[in-house]
Amino acid sequence: MPDASPTVLDLASDSVALTKAICDFPSVSGDETALADAIVAALAGASHLEVIRDGDTIVARTNLGRARRVVIAGHIDTVPINKNLPSRFETDADGTEYLWGRGTVDMKAGVAVQLKLAAELVEPAYDLTWMWYDHEEVSADLNGLRRLAEHRPDLFAGDFAILGEPSNGQVEGGCNGTLRAEIRTKGLRAHTARSWMGENAVHKLAPALARLAAYEAETVEVDGLAYREGLNAVAVAGGVAGNVVPDEAVLTVNYRFAPSKSVAEASDIVRALFADYDVAIVDAADGARPGLDAALAQEFVAAVGAEARPKYGWTDVARFSALGVPAVNYGPGDPIKAHADDERVPVSQILDVERALRAWLTAD
Repeated sequence: MPDASPTVLDLASDSVALTKAICDFPSVSGDETALADAIVAALAGASHLEVIRDGDTIVARTNLGRARRVVIAGHIDTVPINKNLPSRFETDADGTEYLWGRGTVDMKAGVAVQLKLAAELVEPAYDLTWMWYDHEEVSADLNGLRRLAEHRPDLFAGDFAILGEPSNGQVEGGCNGTLRAEIRTKGLRAHTARSWMGENAVHKLAPALARLAAYEAETVEVDGLAYREGLNAVAVAGGVAGNVVPDEAVLTVNYRFAPSKSVAEASDIVRALFADYDVAIVDAADGARPGLDAALAQEFVAAVGAEARPKYGWTDVARFSALGVPAVNYGPGDPIKAHADDERVPVSQILDVERALRAWLTAD
């Protein structure tokens, strides 16, 4: 952790320096207020923007009467810090320069690009709605975009949306859906010295774990993009004491499913696989189809010279998709490095994404 967090953001600095400054504002989910305050303060002089705040979510938008509106969003929270702040620059043996530290990939480099462009693009080709929101890395019921959609659904109006999630500077269409299920077993407590008098609930999970180990996840093509699915055990809980046969156990399973499936269909698949168990779906979110058939999406992909790829993880493109707004992921950073202790983003990608996005947003 840094000895002292920064207190201001200088939007006149280049996007790399701005990324570093934003990363050095610790903003683990639930602790975004200082960064949100700094964003509002930094935008105070931008007279071309209408700035709206809802909790620690900030919206800034132009109202120029353009024929089309683009919504560009990014979350300002991160997963917990693990000795990877303050951020620093490092160079690989091949000469590639990186900015290292929590949030550099997921997704403060994207946020920095968005903030710089929001402040500088006074006469964009489209009307723009910029959104920076809190609580993306935690339970969906806390998500700042979900809350904003309840309070101000009108702010989501647009012809196309971009999430600045890390995509290696390419365009990742749509996203997989996600589901968590709890598989629960019951047993009978007994002293382990006389274990035959009880029923071990943990042991009863063995067949379920064997099914998961043998499960072969599908690759599903959706609108020309191949989405890889995944079904995995992510937690096992059970046990009373070191000398007691446990009478209850819970296996938590996470299913990442292609956007061609609904939550209901994905739930049925999980329930069918564990039909002989007590299964409860505890959290779920639909995915989003690629959205690349929209004219504005095709123009965007061509303009930034990107390759269209599938997004395997869930992102808030799904919220826009559900509202009928085609949305894609586009931002600097390798998604594989998101949440990693050695999280780092190539400096060149930050600059390339800024350059490409600026060119598209200012084109006639």
